[in-house]
Amino acid sequence: MRAPPNAVDAAIAALRAQLGDRVTTSDSERDIHSHDESWHRPHRPDAVAFPASTEEVAQIVRTCAAHGVPVVAYGTGTALEGGAIPEHGGVVVNLRRLDRILRVSADDLDATVEAGVTHQTLNARVRDLGLFFPIDPGADASLGGMAATRASGTNAVRYGTMRENVLGLTVVLADGRIVRTAGRARKSSAGYDLTRLFVGSEGTLGIITEVTVRLAGVPEAIAAAVCSFDSLAGAVDTVIRTIQLGVPVARIELLDDVQMDAVNRYSGLAYPVKDTLFLEFHGSPTSVREDAEQVQQLAAEHGGAAFRWADGHEERRALWAARHDVAYANKALRPGCGLWATDVCVPVSRLAECILETKRDLRESVLLAPLVGHVGDGNFHLAFLVRRDDPREVAEAERLHERLVRRALAMDGTCTGEHGIGTGKMRFLTAEFGEAVDVMRAIKRALDPRGILNPGKVLPPAPTSPGSGLVPPPRPLT
Repeated sequence: MRAPPNAVDAAIAALRAQLGDRVTTSDSERDIHSHDESWHRPHRPDAVAFPASTEEVAQIVRTCAAHGVPVVAYGTGTALEGGAIPEHGGVVVNLRRLDRILRVSADDLDATVEAGVTHQTLNARVRDLGLFFPIDPGADASLGGMAATRASGTNAVRYGTMRENVLGLTVVLADGRIVRTAGRARKSSAGYDLTRLFVGSEGTLGIITEVTVRLAGVPEAIAAAVCSFDSLAGAVDTVIRTIQLGVPVARIELLDDVQMDAVNRYSGLAYPVKDTLFLEFHGSPTSVREDAEQVQQLAAEHGGAAFRWADGHEERRALWAARHDVAYANKALRPGCGLWATDVCVPVSRLAECILETKRDLRESVLLAPLVGHVGDGNFHLAFLVRRDDPREVAEAERLHERLVRRALAMDGTCTGEHGIGTGKMRFLTAEFGEAVDVMRAIKRALDPRGILNPGKVLPPAPTSPGSGLVPPPRPLT
């Protein structure tokens, strides 16, 4: 729904009258905001605006709505499914100036921040209070973007995702109205749960400008460990047994042998090039020791080598820094290639089957694709290393990606555990939800009747739309 040039020009002129030089059409800024960290092709916006308050965001949206111009919210640009790419041009609203921590309550274990505050910034602020914000997606993403994509990360197995950790939001709707979705109470049965509606909506229903989040107490004791396995099945079975027995691990990450080789090379480490679990335990000194001993015993029963411990803060930081650097490590494995990162999530009981079948596909392929996963909740990622200028490699990546998603859906899983839909997973939404997608379309029409908020994302075109080009839902695997 790219707006006519005269409408775009009129909207930009009105925005400049409101925000001055905080609205730009420079080529450099338009290029910066034409892409995120995903594989998907960039698209330039017509302009970029830099509001400094919720009211200024509302002004921008009202102006764009009056001229029928698309509006796309932009945080730190770390999205992995094209969710922040302005597919239809329009105005990108960069929220980085909404960077205030508005309130921290140590007694209530919560905080309210503006959307541009990153999770690392919040943690730096609350650390001296003995608190932390546990959702860690790897990149230093903004809290607004994390809420919009329903992010999770390495701590989700113990602390949950953004869905469980957002108490309330301030949101600018498509007509410029400002709504507050909830107060700070830990539970409520009042009205519809608008907070959960906007969490994960990827900027298609409203622009999140403030987030109230839960905080957690910094554990008395923290211990981390690395354990390599003789087989991938042994590593995954250890995870499954750990979860089934209710061991309260804080993090449990799987890196396959290809990923471990990449991590060793990039981070200068010397771990065995085997399928490996990275683990972390939180609690009292006694509970941490008991939990770790229990998991160590389970690992030994499934072919795991002795744990390599990282008890000190700097050792743990280095270990998790290596884990979070996997994207850079993967790019270094095959210089000059694009990195197509994708994820799925399945019930933990189907995790071993899903991963082993996926690895079988990869062994039979010419492509390299390291595997890493937040396997404590059944979520894992592939990173296809693809030469964009080689049609055969691109076609092979598309084939493997399709098989991965179809496999996860056949196991009653989801096409994305935490990356979101964006544009990259849009065609799988109908296969996953069926008629429920029509309900989602109805909600979108009700809240954004002109379709100006992040158009072309999340919801596939209705099958009856002329020339929609809707891809048929995936067939069962054979």
